[in-house]
Amino acid sequence: MGQTRRMLPVAVLLTVLVTACDAGRPPSRLPTAAAPTSTADRTAATAQAEQRLAREVHRLQVVIHPREATLRIQTAAGTVRATRTPFTGRLPGGHLVLTLTRPGSNTLTQPVLLDRDRSLELWMDPKGLLHHQVGELTTGPNPKQVAFSPDGKELWVSLLGGHGVQVFDTRTRKLLDQIRLGEHGAVEVIFTADGRTVFASQMETASVFVIDRRTRKVRRRLLTKGSWSKVMALSPNERTLYVANWVSNDVSEIDLASGKVRRLLPTVRTPRGLYPTADGRTLFVAGYGDGEIQRIDLRTGRRRCCCALAGPCGIWSATHREGDCTPTTWRSAGSSWSTWPASGSAGSPPPTKCPTPSTSPLMAGCSTCPTEGRTGPATARRVRSGARSWPSTPPAAGFWTR
Repeated sequence: MGQTRRMLPVAVLLTVLVTACDAGRPPSRLPTAAAPTSTADRTAATAQAEQRLAREVHRLQVVIHPREATLRIQTAAGTVRATRTPFTGRLPGGHLVLTLTRPGSNTLTQPVLLDRDRSLELWMDPKGLLHHQVGELTTGPNPKQVAFSPDGKELWVSLLGGHGVQVFDTRTRKLLDQIRLGEHGAVEVIFTADGRTVFASQMETASVFVIDRRTRKVRRRLLTKGSWSKVMALSPNERTLYVANWVSNDVSEIDLASGKVRRLLPTVRTPRGLYPTADGRTLFVAGYGDGEIQRIDLRTGRRRCCCALAGPCGIWSATHREGDCTPTTWRSAGSSWSTWPASGSAGSPPPTKCPTPSTSPLMAGCSTCPTEGRTGPATARRVRSGARSWPSTPPAAGFWTR
């Protein structure tokens, strides 16, 4: 992302793999009597409940984004009504199935229990999209990140162009609060596992604000001693906070008991992603500038690159002999698997003439990183064998590292 930002109001699209509810209200249940004792009894009870609902008439309103679509309404009795959106009408109650179609969009099927007047606002997704949009939130300027609270009840949005963080109710999608963090915005937000404490990073001041989630008040401000602080990660025991510093090319290791920086861990250029392992011994750092992934031993501070993107030959994935960074097979984007080296000595880099030109090759598992503009590892030397052996067949997708 770098240091440049645009001051524009933007809407955040909330997309999750769930079915939209009616304006955030929980669905009602059918009227129930004594619990049926058999399958036949349950079927009869359901049919009777549907008949009672069908004698009622309720108002149904359907609004679609984009605005116009073909709407097919099917009742529990099997009758079908075809119409267009936006739709407003009165219908017999009961279980309905709404089917919405529109050129260039996925078909949307929406079950509805019409036991009262209902108003639905639904979104049609572009053709081929795998997830479904269920809502839209209007935020302050330059929303950078959205983070769900651990209980799923709140959505916290960091504003690069605003003055901190906005908090929304995920059920109603309404703004609950805006937390001001001085004169600047926020980059990233993370929660403790219990959801009680929130951390928000701020680039301009190289700070992390510790926020009480219940009161939404800032408890304290942690200085990272780095420059342009962005991504954060908590250690497994949540006693240590790691903060990636985009410009100073290091990670701040902060003791949360004292609020002090224990040490600055030098990293690859423009550290962006952080992943502490579950045993608390290793920190993986993703470098944005050169596409490198670095492994840091948190006990010794030793660093090594376990894979990197560099050179002119497209994105490559590789498998390796156990304990050796010389790939046995390689693949370019869009090409089939081939043995490497096809010619030449072991340890030679991939060919410079690539079957599918793109941006850079990816070398996995090597002890040193390729440098920008090269086609292979800077040195192809043996590395100490780990507990994990490399697969004998190429992975279906992605890449392998130790």
